[in-house]
Amino acid sequence: MEADLQTHVAFYLTGKKLSTHLDALDGLNLRPALFAGYRDLTHLRYDFPLVLVAERPDGAFVEPLSGLIDGILDKVAAGTDGERIRKHVLRLEQEIRVRVATGSSGLFSALWDQAAAPLGKADRTIAESLSLARANLKIDGEVIDCTAALPFHLFGHAWSIKQAQRARQFSQDIERLVLKLSDIIKADFVNSDAGKSAENLRASFGTGPMDNFDFEAMSRILTRSSPRQNLSASRRHRVTNLLETLHAQKFFRMAETDTGETYSFAFDSCIAALAAYRERLPRLIELARAMAIAELEIKGEYNESKHDLLFDSFGENGLEARDLGLFPDYLVRLDAAGMTGPEQSTLTEILSVDLPIKILVQTDDVIEESPLGNGHLAFALRSRQLASMAMGMNGVFVLQSPASNLYQVRRQIQHGLDYSGPALFSVFSGAATGSGELPPYLIGAAALESRVFPSFTFDPAAGRDWASRFSLDTNPQVALDWPLREFAYEDEKHQSVAQQTPFTLIDFVACDARYSKHFARVPRARWNGTLTPVGETVARDVRGPLDSVPCLLMVDPENRLQKVIVDEKLIREARRCRDMWNSLQELGGINNSHADRLLARANEIRGANVEPPASASAVPASPLAAAPVAQPAEQEAERSPDEAYIETARCSTCNECTQINNKMFAYDGNKQAYIADLNAGTYAQLVEAAESCQVSIIHPGKPRNPNEAGLEELLKRAELFI
Repeated sequence: MEADLQTHVAFYLTGKKLSTHLDALDGLNLRPALFAGYRDLTHLRYDFPLVLVAERPDGAFVEPLSGLIDGILDKVAAGTDGERIRKHVLRLEQEIRVRVATGSSGLFSALWDQAAAPLGKADRTIAESLSLARANLKIDGEVIDCTAALPFHLFGHAWSIKQAQRARQFSQDIERLVLKLSDIIKADFVNSDAGKSAENLRASFGTGPMDNFDFEAMSRILTRSSPRQNLSASRRHRVTNLLETLHAQKFFRMAETDTGETYSFAFDSCIAALAAYRERLPRLIELARAMAIAELEIKGEYNESKHDLLFDSFGENGLEARDLGLFPDYLVRLDAAGMTGPEQSTLTEILSVDLPIKILVQTDDVIEESPLGNGHLAFALRSRQLASMAMGMNGVFVLQSPASNLYQVRRQIQHGLDYSGPALFSVFSGAATGSGELPPYLIGAAALESRVFPSFTFDPAAGRDWASRFSLDTNPQVALDWPLREFAYEDEKHQSVAQQTPFTLIDFVACDARYSKHFARVPRARWNGTLTPVGETVARDVRGPLDSVPCLLMVDPENRLQKVIVDEKLIREARRCRDMWNSLQELGGINNSHADRLLARANEIRGANVEPPASASAVPASPLAAAPVAQPAEQEAERSPDEAYIETARCSTCNECTQINNKMFAYDGNKQAYIADLNAGTYAQLVEAAESCQVSIIHPGKPRNPNEAGLEELLKRAELFI
């Protein structure tokens, strides 16, 4: 045992295998133990694939495939045939998932038909079920999986919907102005001598018998009797110029049938976008000026002595947000790996001068060599620098998220696209080079769980302070350093073992074959008590005596448990990652040192030696935290630990519970979850929902059915949520 410890310590300190009793990870195809249940994502019901839906009254631009399937089942899976229909439709959903995962694409309706054909051909009852369900497919759109193409595609779709909404409003405004200005010109012509001429009067009568009508006489009478109040030459010139400017605009297509040339507002370069903005700015100012003058002309309120001077200098100091809000926003989609120095500089310039440009920066790899060199690693370095720089400008909307989490932050995406100023969207695709067979969704989710690429939003329009503007709510178990997940396995004595396991940066790095040199597998025969879980080692900031070595649990392709030791370099990086996450927590008001000091000071003044309440500086822990979530005293008095309930007011609308059972769980008018019918599901589903809940607000209570299978294990799992 002592010899093994020395071998392990040597690897820990140097990263070198000095013994044949340590194995390299190359070729073993190991993955973190917490990934054991995710071998085939096509058999799971989760957010992906997504369906990019057309504009809807509720503003939704994307829906999960599972959500649309559930909506159809709500309509057709009822009565005596309900369970059969549900089973067949869910089988179809799984077939669509398989097709999308292997590269199929297209509309939801088309993929439905492609998947349904072979299933229905093999079984007539399946064909009947799917035909009934197909008739209720009312929402369609392109289906897209979590791949490297997702961020560009999703943001382009959402942005296009916003521009289409603006185009409709803009067209209505322009058409109204053109019609009213044209009426002014027409009225002036009708009141002129030319308008009262016999030829014009004859033309205005249209078709029909006119042989007995003397248009010459009528013209003489109207010319002598009608008072003349013709437009002044300057006003006629002004109105005519306004009409020309409105007709010549290229910012929006005026109608579906309009084939005129219009500007493009989607770019793959900040340099190109900024050049286009500068080139078009004079025309934009001219059009905004024309629209403002037209409004005054229509109301008859334009006063040359007052307004001429005012509009001569229109736009010299830039346009206000309400003026720019009439026009399209620019969308720039960038690949972080291809960003040059000039491109980076132009991006900074765009964000610093409050231009209506939305910038998506997609990162495909978040592990890179540090500028320090010598094998130092940097995690999400460029994206972190970009986000910090943008938030420091104070007027830029910032959203960071892995692609796996984009459905969960769909409302924040909408807010960013609606924001009147610049917006920066930083997205990690999950399509990392060294991830091997692991799907991008799993890599993206691992980046989120491990705090390597946390999700956050900075919204300047939400308020004037950080508490209003900055949010970390879409991260798992946001109050903890690392999310805790239950890992259950069978040991060599065939005994069931369950333990709470943190998912750290080291788990994330273990997914990438390029960094396998930082790990070494310990053969089962060499397992002993000196192998300490990495979470415990990372938590100790001060190096203790080297009587143990950090060990990570992994599984091989047959799901057999393996133990892998980790070198000290990764332990240091994990602590740095945790410290950076702690800084974000402080910005989000979680474990905030300033708040804790103020509370401590207040307690000293009062002479009370009490702990700061959890609500003062921390968000309650997520489902798998080691301790139960603290509830206010008055709420504890009202709730029995045997009662199942949801803290509805804290619901983040993540859809996790409703996807498990949308009969047991439902949303109220505020789109927040509550338990609709306890009898509509099982206790196992209650516990699963509690474990899946991102903000730890579901409390399963005690089972209602004492005969439900597996209650002993379920009750142990439920103890975390009392």
